[in-house]
Amino acid sequence: MNATLPTAEALRAALSALLDGLPPTQAAQAVDRLIATYRGTTPTDAPILRDRSDVAAYAAYRMPATFEAVRSCLDALREAAPGWVPATHTDIGGGTGAASWAVAGAWDGPRTTVLDWSEPALALGRELAEASGIPGLRAATWERARIGTSPAPAPTDLVTVSYVLKELTAENRAVVVDAAAAAAQAVVIVEPGTPDGYDRIIEARDRLIGAGLTVAAPCPHDDACPIERGTDWCHFSARVSRSSLHRQVKGGSLSHEDEKFSYVVATRFATDPAAARVTRRPQIRKGQVLLELCTKDEGLRRATVTKRHGPLYRAARDTAWGDAWPPAETPED
Repeated sequence: MNATLPTAEALRAALSALLDGLPPTQAAQAVDRLIATYRGTTPTDAPILRDRSDVAAYAAYRMPATFEAVRSCLDALREAAPGWVPATHTDIGGGTGAASWAVAGAWDGPRTTVLDWSEPALALGRELAEASGIPGLRAATWERARIGTSPAPAPTDLVTVSYVLKELTAENRAVVVDAAAAAAQAVVIVEPGTPDGYDRIIEARDRLIGAGLTVAAPCPHDDACPIERGTDWCHFSARVSRSSLHRQVKGGSLSHEDEKFSYVVATRFATDPAAARVTRRPQIRKGQVLLELCTKDEGLRRATVTKRHGPLYRAARDTAWGDAWPPAETPED
């Protein structure tokens, strides 16, 4: 069963219930400080989330977006390996557990362990998981660990590392990626969809391949990324619904926002990666759709799909940024 929508709704409800007493002004101030921290040089000798106020503001501000970004990455993994179901999951630097919520929405039953060095984040994560009503989340284990310097995690089926690498030194980033590669059958790493976030993903991708894993998504190959560094970067977008609490702490009025992210999924088992991946929002014009693709054998290329392509044209009109191309069971003319 895919519980993605119920899990997303449960997350919004849990956040609203547990953070209802957080004064909006206090939350906004904490959010402003966290934004400044993430955009600047982050100290790595102390957790960014220092107390309950920080953690509550972070959860309201970032959990929905992190959940949707990781959910998109897990969808790509499920498409590449539809028969694979993890029995165990470790969320490195998981904080309040957004990635673990995404895992609980993708599969029934993985036993999750969340590792983070902020005890207030772990405490709130436990509360949110308990309020979820989702058995897998309520059974999760929450452990304090110094990310990048603690012993490697125990062997597990799936490791997620979401929005963590920027907080670490280059040396500690390498330690985390190597530990994930050694521990897991599948590794999912997500970073902000910025040029420097993409750079960290490429570094992690190279280390995962060097450790013997193969790329399942988003790339259709294990070769070097065809994007010329410094000229562009690979990133994707996930639509995030905003609750009233989310709008309050972000100071926004729209009912949604788009979260930009870069990612890599790599595995130690055989997968069926996409033949090509849509790397930009498709351009729909009269009688044709323009797709920017990263392909297995031809690098970056543009595909023009017209009405004469029949079913493929109809599929192209429904294709989104980040989707595999061509869609499964759709003949390519």
